[in-house]
Amino acid sequence: MGGPVSYTRSGHAALVRLERPERRNAVDGPTADALHAAFARFVADDARVLVLTGDAQAFCAGADLKALRTLHDRDEGPLGITRLFSPKPTIAAVAGYCVAGGLELALWCDLRVAATTAVFGCFERRFGVPLVDGGTQRLPRVVGMGRALEMMLLGRAVDADEALRFGLVNRVVPAGQEVAAALEWAELVASFPQETMLADREAALRGFGLPLADGLALERSLGWPTVTVGQRGAARFAAGAGRGGTRVAGGES
Repeated sequence: MGGPVSYTRSGHAALVRLERPERRNAVDGPTADALHAAFARFVADDARVLVLTGDAQAFCAGADLKALRTLHDRDEGPLGITRLFSPKPTIAAVAGYCVAGGLELALWCDLRVAATTAVFGCFERRFGVPLVDGGTQRLPRVVGMGRALEMMLLGRAVDADEALRFGLVNRVVPAGQEVAAALEWAELVASFPQETMLADREAALRGFGLPLADGLALERSLGWPTVTVGQRGAARFAAGAGRGGTRVAGGES
């Protein structure tokens, strides 16, 4: 038998899958360790994007309440990765339950693709388990404080369509297509010049919440060293490449 987390390559993406179907992919101590190991492998790998997923029944039901004592307040986050900054883009491919700590894992990702079967929520509210894997900080950043407090205080279920309206997910696809859709986006992200894309991503993520002047200084320090990449791209455009929106997502139509 394999472990609670699998790591496979698909093109430029690392596909990390939670594999505890008997517990709806809930995370216990060994699973948190395996998630941390998979993340470390991704950082060291030449994969350009990480896609995190579960199975058709559940992305992740959060911390395993039957094994809560095996989880600890570790620097990386109790679930293994939620207090770490990923140097490369991450996408969650969500089907079924994405609740409690599972929601926090999805929020750790940059983008979220949801199947129509996806259900989101702070279900730990019913049992008095705190959000300690980034939920109180990332959820307001993604959906705004009003919606975040609604989810955190009421603990209610949010389906895929409502999550899309909230801005909690970026895309909804038919059930069974969420991983393929996430991998499609991963290849698109991987196709762009990486230096400038990574600099822009880091400036946006690290600059969020900073005073504007500090954010602009961060953008300058990260972006300007990559300007030669942009100059080469501009030269290609001037020579006729990419005209009319070709090779831009949606540009062909």
